[in-house]
Amino acid sequence: MRFTGGSTIAVAAAATLLGGCATSGALRRATEQQQSALAAQRTELTGQLTTERSERSATDSSLRADLGMVKGDIAALRTELQSLKTEFGAKVSMLEDGLHFAFPVNFAYDASAVRQEDQPALERFSKVVQKYYPSSKVTIEGFADPAGSARYNVALSTKRAVAVRDYLVTQGLTTTQLETVGYGKTRLVVPKAKRDDPGAEQNRRVVFVIESKGQAGVALAPEGK
Repeated sequence: MRFTGGSTIAVAAAATLLGGCATSGALRRATEQQQSALAAQRTELTGQLTTERSERSATDSSLRADLGMVKGDIAALRTELQSLKTEFGAKVSMLEDGLHFAFPVNFAYDASAVRQEDQPALERFSKVVQKYYPSSKVTIEGFADPAGSARYNVALSTKRAVAVRDYLVTQGLTTTQLETVGYGKTRLVVPKAKRDDPGAEQNRRVVFVIESKGQAGVALAPEGK
């Protein structure tokens, strides 16, 4: 069978056109598939972001509930804690068992009465607890200097913790929220300092632990503390 030159050219042109159409169609399908994949990725990312925001919001709400925070925010609490540090020399730190407050609430030798000069610090502490930690347990830890027997000092340090608890109750806290414990002459601030020795008064003290259930309470302490 014979083909003319014109027929050969027509067949070649048709083949080229069909090939071009096939290539164009494949490219179009590939582009559409890529666009569909990108759209699916965007939808997935949007869903992830929405879920993360919801989880973060739930975590924040849970944290506030666990810490007993009913008013204000973390920034306001930081300001309160910084004020305690500036005005009363308080030291605030986050340890495993909770948020620790160390005030200059000290005692005379062999005494357990709350001193008048320490009352303003206790009043401010009471307000902070009522405002930010109304549902948290507060443990009052009492200590003594190393003078006397271990047994005597445990009893004396317990009396100091109870005296502070009773004073905080007059400022609006409740006995059900407050717990007391005496550690005697352990955990001395100034080793061996007793009676009238320099620094002995720092050993005769109480400190406070606000239970925070292991949450990120460190974020609530003054930054850098």
